[in-house]
Amino acid sequence: MGTNTVNGEQIDRQTRILEAALDLLSRHGISGVSMRAVAREAGVALGLVNYYYDDKTSLIRAALRRVDEHDLLLVAPDPSSAPDEQLRKALWRVAAADLLTTRYLSLRLHLWALAQADEDYAQINAAAFDRYIDGLAALVSNAQPRMSWDECRARAADIVVIQNGMWLTSLLGVDKESIKRSISRTEEIAFAPPQAQDTADTKSSTSLQEN
Repeated sequence: MGTNTVNGEQIDRQTRILEAALDLLSRHGISGVSMRAVAREAGVALGLVNYYYDDKTSLIRAALRRVDEHDLLLVAPDPSSAPDEQLRKALWRVAAADLLTTRYLSLRLHLWALAQADEDYAQINAAAFDRYIDGLAALVSNAQPRMSWDECRARAADIVVIQNGMWLTSLLGVDKESIKRSISRTEEIAFAPPQAQDTADTKSSTSLQEN
């Protein structure tokens, strides 16, 4: 039991440290994040932050991975629901109340700016973006089994453009009806019939397999 308690406390402390780093990043950008500032924000000793993370760079990397994990949950499959319902839930999940907050949206802006300013962070961001696109494309593919993977991924990319635009404009106070219309547009993209070429390719592939 003692080991479990220690591990639990360790995870809790690391969570507090990463959340503190993300809070500072959302309010002040990368310039406002330092090991000392994070320790103060998290309410832990500076030595504890240094124990878990070698430097500011490793701390920011860990924080970015935490955001990546959160994003993947938005497109996580739900085996208890039908494929169509799984996709619809994912499309509406991006408009959850906890995402349309100044804190979260400001964090996204700072993360995008950070990716533009630093090659190392840009690679982390690009990899995370690809994983999100693949997760969303997988949901589209499950709901549209006749559609080619390339088309599923292209539609996922189009959907993300709308989602990111919705997040950005939400900072300006876009009304709820506009948000609903944006999500309805992503549904139209996701559930539109496969393109003719995709259908033809699928039939051709099926025919070859039968022969």
